[in-house]
Amino acid sequence: MEIHALVLDFGGPVLKTPFELRSVGEQRAGLEPGTLSWAGPFDPASDADWRDMQAELITEREYWQRRANDFAELTGSEPNFRGMMEYLFDIDEDVMLRSGARALVADAKTAGYKVAVLTNDMKAFHGQAWVDRMTILTELDALVDGSIEHVLKPNHEIYELMVSRLGIAAENCLFVDDQPANVAGAESVGMQTIWFDVLDPQGSYSKIRSTLGLS
Repeated sequence: MEIHALVLDFGGPVLKTPFELRSVGEQRAGLEPGTLSWAGPFDPASDADWRDMQAELITEREYWQRRANDFAELTGSEPNFRGMMEYLFDIDEDVMLRSGARALVADAKTAGYKVAVLTNDMKAFHGQAWVDRMTILTELDALVDGSIEHVLKPNHEIYELMVSRLGIAAENCLFVDDQPANVAGAESVGMQTIWFDVLDPQGSYSKIRSTLGLS
């Protein structure tokens, strides 16, 4: 099946995960190194909430609300997503972006693919001012944010909204996400998919590039 569009989740495939920026948050919040012990996919055995999320016993939002509550207790910040994410992600864009993300977007577009981001909680987690300063988003052909559309992955409606905005059939889209449930949601509407392994981001980029025929 031909591919005409690359549709990327943002946090994970493009943006580093909060787990990878814990030390940044600790330093900016004046916390001792190692205070933020949640590790998600980097040490599932130590993170019971992450295991519950992977088993679909809690939602991704519920997972991050628990982390925000923990962070608020430590710092006195507001117990919401944005209160914690500001400490982690209010830094230079190129520090937040995964190495190779810009090149992947640029190379895919040069090769004639449309490139889009389909994310669940960009505005909810970071706020509009943060979104507005992310220059990589200006390079996209489409952006769908579930926190604006009020429907989240893996609900089929948000994938259908993305393909409608791209004007490309689902089966001609390659969807990339680090959450298996979201990959399954894309497959349910006919998209081609790649699961992005945050433990091996460069290996995942290589797989995307190979699938798209990029050097």
